[in-house]
Amino acid sequence: MAISKIQNIFGFFFLFLIAQNVFAQEHPSLILTKKGVSEIRAQLGTVPLFDQTLVTVKAEVDAEILHGIDVPIPKDYSGGYTHERHKKNFFIMQKAGVLYQITEEEKYAEYVKDMLLQYAEMYPTLPLHPQTRSYTRGKLFWQCLNDANWLVYTSQAYDCIYDYLSKEERKKLETDLFRPFADFISIQNPHFFNRVHNHSTWGTVAVGMIGLVMKDHKLIKRSLYGIKHDGIKPGDRDNDGGLIKKPGEKSGFLANIDEPFSPDGYFTEGPYYQRYAMYPYLIYAEALHNLKPDLKIFKYKNGVVLNSVNTLLNLTDTDGEFFPLNDGQKGMSYFSRELVFAVDAAYYYGGKRPDLLSIAQKQGEVTLDEAGFTVAKAIRDGLAAPISQKSAEYTDGPNGKQGGIGILRIQGSKDLLTLVMKYTAQGSSHGHYDKLSFSYYEGAKEIFQDYGLVRFVNIEQKGGGNYLKENSTWAKQTVAHNTVTQNETSHFGGDFDIATNHHSEKYVFDDSDPNIQIVSAKEHNAYTGTNMQRVMALIKDGNFENPFLLDLIKINSDKENQYDLPYYYSGQIISTNFKYETPKILAPLGTKNGYQHLWKTAEGNQPGGNAKFSWHNKERFYTLSSIVSPEDQLIFTKLGADDPNFNLRTDPGLMIRKTNTKDTFFVSVTESHGNYNPVTEIAHNSFSNIKNLKIIYSDEAMIAISIEPIKGEKKLFLFCFNDPSKESKHEIKINNKEYRWVGPYQLINNNN
Repeated sequence: MAISKIQNIFGFFFLFLIAQNVFAQEHPSLILTKKGVSEIRAQLGTVPLFDQTLVTVKAEVDAEILHGIDVPIPKDYSGGYTHERHKKNFFIMQKAGVLYQITEEEKYAEYVKDMLLQYAEMYPTLPLHPQTRSYTRGKLFWQCLNDANWLVYTSQAYDCIYDYLSKEERKKLETDLFRPFADFISIQNPHFFNRVHNHSTWGTVAVGMIGLVMKDHKLIKRSLYGIKHDGIKPGDRDNDGGLIKKPGEKSGFLANIDEPFSPDGYFTEGPYYQRYAMYPYLIYAEALHNLKPDLKIFKYKNGVVLNSVNTLLNLTDTDGEFFPLNDGQKGMSYFSRELVFAVDAAYYYGGKRPDLLSIAQKQGEVTLDEAGFTVAKAIRDGLAAPISQKSAEYTDGPNGKQGGIGILRIQGSKDLLTLVMKYTAQGSSHGHYDKLSFSYYEGAKEIFQDYGLVRFVNIEQKGGGNYLKENSTWAKQTVAHNTVTQNETSHFGGDFDIATNHHSEKYVFDDSDPNIQIVSAKEHNAYTGTNMQRVMALIKDGNFENPFLLDLIKINSDKENQYDLPYYYSGQIISTNFKYETPKILAPLGTKNGYQHLWKTAEGNQPGGNAKFSWHNKERFYTLSSIVSPEDQLIFTKLGADDPNFNLRTDPGLMIRKTNTKDTFFVSVTESHGNYNPVTEIAHNSFSNIKNLKIIYSDEAMIAISIEPIKGEKKLFLFCFNDPSKESKHEIKINNKEYRWVGPYQLINNNN
C-alpha cells in the first residue's frame, strides 16, 4: 500500500476520532487537573492555609478509613443513621479522591475503589426508598435530591481514581452503578429532573458530572438541555408546588441558569437556597470550563454564575449570616462548605478580587484544588483586602423585571444598620406570601426579624428533619412577616398559582446621599381592589444618636377592610405610652392563615395621635413611634398557639390594626438609642428622642410627614407617590408656605 494512501486512511481515522471525541481524556479533569496537581505537589509545605486544610481533611479521612466501610440498606429520613451514613460516604469519597491525587498515597484510592464496588453490588438490587414522603423518592435517600448530591460528589472521587482502577473495574462501576444511577434521577424521574428549581440543578449537574468523567456525551447533552418525556402534562406540579417543565420547554442546567437568576445575580428562591445551589452551579461550571471550553460557561448570561457569588455575599449581616428571605434557616452563613467553595471559585475564575480573600481568611479553610490553592497563596502573600458591605438593589426575574430586594446600609454609632426590603416575585415553591415585607438589623442583631422556615434540618426527631406543617400554616403566611395583611387573609389568598404570576414593582431606590437612603415599591395584586405602596428610609440626623428608620405605607382600596401591620421585634418590653389590658386566659388571634398561631397577649389603644413602644435587646434600647387614630387597636402577640409539638419559636410582636377603613396610611419611626451595662447597672439614653410624628399634608399624589425631635430641629419628609423620575418637579403648599422639590422625595429642616 502506498505511503500516501496509508496517510489518507490514517487522516480519515483521525477525523473520525475527533468527531466521536473518543481520544483519551486525562484524569483528573473535572476540578483538579494534571497540571494543577503537579503545581500543588511542588509547593506543599509553603502555603499555610492550604497546608492546614490538607492536614484537617487528611485526619478526617484517615479516621473514616480506620472506622471501616459501611454501605447500609437505606431506610431513614434525613437525620437517621442510614441517611447520614450515605451522606458521609459521598463527602469522604470526594475528599479521599483528592487526597490520593495530592499525596499519591494509594490507601485513599483503595478506600474509594472498595466503597464504590460495594455500592455497585448493592445498587442494582435497591427498590425505591421505603419512606414515601417525597414527590420523587430516591434509592439511597428518601428523595432524589439527595441521590443527586451523592452522584455530584462521587463523580469527583471517580475522576480522581479513574486511572488507578482497572478497565474491568471501571466497566463494572459504569454498567452497574453510574449509568443506571444517572438514568434513574433523570429519565425515570422527569418530575425531579425537568424543573427549574434547586432540586433539578443538583440533578442536571449530577448527570453531567458523571457524563464528563465517562465521556458520555448523551448524558452531558441531557444534563445541559433536559429530557423530553410524554408523561408530563401541561401545568403538572410536584407536591411542593414547583412547576414541571413541559415537553418542548427549556429545561436542564442552562435553563436553571436562565430562569432563577436575575441579571444582578439574585436567585429567586432566596439566599438560603442560593447558598445550597451554588455548589452544583460552580462545580459543574468548573468542570465544563475544563472539558468543554467551547461552551464559555463562565460568560453564559453575562457571567451571572460567578457574579451571583458577590450578590450572595452581600445578602448577609455583619456576621456573614444570610438574610432569611423566603424559606431560610437562620444561622446559615458564608462559613458553610458551599460558600468556602464558592468564594475560592469566584476568586480564581472571577478576576481575583482581593476582598474575597478576607472572607476566605475568616472561613479558615480553602478547597483542596487549584482555586483553593490560589486563594491560599494570595493570602500568604498579603493580598487580602477588607470586604465592604454596601447598600444595593438586586432585581428579580430572568430579565430583572420582576421586582427585587432593596438593601440599605448606614453606619450607626457602634454598628452598621441594615434594612432589607423585599418586593420580589414569588420565589418558586420556597417563596412566602409577603409582598413589601422587611427586616432590620443593627450589626448582626435583629431589630425586626423575618421568621425564616419552620424546619429542624437533619434533626430526625422533628419530622425526620424535613419541613413541618407549620411552615405552610405559619412561616409562608403574610401575617408571619412585617407587612400588611388585609382581612386576615394572606396575599393572593395563599394560592401559589396566582402568586407565581405576579410581582411587586420597584418605585425608587436611592443610596446616593449618605444622610438619607430610601427604597420604595408598589403592590397592586396581593388583594383584588387594593393598592399598596411602602416607602422606607434610613435617615442620619445629628440630633439623634443613631440613624432612624422611617416607615410609610399607603393603602388605597375600593372598599372598607381590616388592615394589620405587625412588627416582630426581638427583646424585652420596657415601656409604652398607651394603656393596654392583658387577658387572664390566652386565646389565638384568629383561626386560619397564620392567625391561629398567634396568642393575643395584650390589647390597647392610644387616643393621643402617637403610640410609643420601647424595648431592650442585649445592650441597646429601641423605640417604635407610630401615627395612630383613637380607633386603631394596638395588639401584643406571641407566637406559639395551636402548636402542640412546640415546633414554633415564641417570638413576640406588636400589631397595629385598622378596622373598617378604605384608604389609609401607616407611618412609623424606629430609633436605636442608648445602652445598658449589666455590670455597672447604668442605663444611658434609654428614652426616645421623638416628640411628635404627624402627617401634615396628604392627597392621592403626595404626603408630608413632620418629624419633631425632643432635641433638635423639626424635619419635614416630602414624598410623591406618582412619578419616580428625578427630573420631575413637585410642589405643595402647607400653612401658606410653598415647598418645591425635584424627584420623588425631599427631606428638609422645618421649624414652622
